[in-house]
Amino acid sequence: MTNDQTTRILPVQRLNIKGPTDKPLPEWWASERQSKTPEATAIEEAAELLRTSDIPVAFPTETVYGLGADATRSAAVQGIYKAKQRPSDNPLIVHVDSLAMLERLLNPGMSAADTTDTPLKSIPLIYHKLLSRFWPGPLTIILPNPSGSSLAKEVTSYLTTFGVRMPASPLARLLIHAADRPLAAPSANASTKPSPTTAQHVHHDLHGRIEVILDGGPCAVGVESTVVDGLSDPPVILRPGGIGIDDLRQCEGWENVQIAYNDGSHEVKEAPRAPGMKYRHYSPKARVVLFEPECSEEKVAKRVRKDMEDSAVGSHSVGIVRTRHWAPGLGLYEPAEKEKTLQRIQEAPTGSLVSFSVPLKDHVKDCFTSKPAYDCALGTDVGLIARGLFAALRAMDDEEVDVIYVEGLVAEHGDLHAAVMNRLRKAAGAELKV
Repeated sequence: MTNDQTTRILPVQRLNIKGPTDKPLPEWWASERQSKTPEATAIEEAAELLRTSDIPVAFPTETVYGLGADATRSAAVQGIYKAKQRPSDNPLIVHVDSLAMLERLLNPGMSAADTTDTPLKSIPLIYHKLLSRFWPGPLTIILPNPSGSSLAKEVTSYLTTFGVRMPASPLARLLIHAADRPLAAPSANASTKPSPTTAQHVHHDLHGRIEVILDGGPCAVGVESTVVDGLSDPPVILRPGGIGIDDLRQCEGWENVQIAYNDGSHEVKEAPRAPGMKYRHYSPKARVVLFEPECSEEKVAKRVRKDMEDSAVGSHSVGIVRTRHWAPGLGLYEPAEKEKTLQRIQEAPTGSLVSFSVPLKDHVKDCFTSKPAYDCALGTDVGLIARGLFAALRAMDDEEVDVIYVEGLVAEHGDLHAAVMNRLRKAAGAELKV
């Protein structure tokens, strides 16, 4: 596919919002197909592409939008790396629609009929309590890749293990069921860019590189799944996400689960055990400066103003992403415009951008000038912050902001706070404690 070809967005919000509450997945799909709904037609087209094409399909999950391909075909998985322009030594997470599908992956050659009664037979016991509580959901587990595995070697990046999850999104599971294939599916963004939480984000990054995007509306969680490894002793968290460490520790065998991820943005030399561990991720075009939560607002505002007055960045526009404590616009707006600016910022919907001017002293010309700035409040609830983070970074890029200053959170190990800070640290070019 070339960049002059069209990438189509197919609406499927109804299926993503209202799942099969009273019938099994196969019956739900059979009913949709029989009714010949527009959403069923879109799912059928996407499923056919997944079975036969080497060009991946974008689809929503409860975490972020995924870029899916048949995990059993090398050419199809290579299509993911090509579309994302992603390093091929970064492993991919496999998505399944059921425990029975996972059991077949762990037992190459096993038929669907053989997995009906014992879907947990080949899954290590350490995971049983975890899966009963958190699947379907934003949790990825690491499993041994069996001898004679049907998974393409590009999925595991030649590791002896693979990561797998069952998404909570009914639409995601329906697509996997309709395709009748396990799907390798990293986030549907260009490599290193902020993860996509809407179909429009996907289109911005990948138009011309893929054929179809299934539009299920905004994602509910906003950050990727938690990745855990129960094959080690003690078990460890490889990537923080939608499931917190306190929740994990309530499950038998996971009382002593440890942290095994590095929040730094530097690269590591060894092969990553899970996505998001090696390379810089989630980065907008603008430079991101992350302030730790203990930084005083007064010092932060002084630093931002100094940066804007510096001759190296004086002509640049800036963005301010607020979470818990920073005042609107960090108080940097024109004093004469204070009331109007505050009103516009306070009346703006959570996660939206509000422009204002910052008065600055031009020390060379000995006069005052004004520079553009944007304020974005993500709210104080960590769920709102997680859902709005990537969208805010993308919105700042759309306004061609040069530097984004972000108010950090207290990273309580393993929970959603830690997941947000993990992504911010990997996006940031600098992390400051002032």
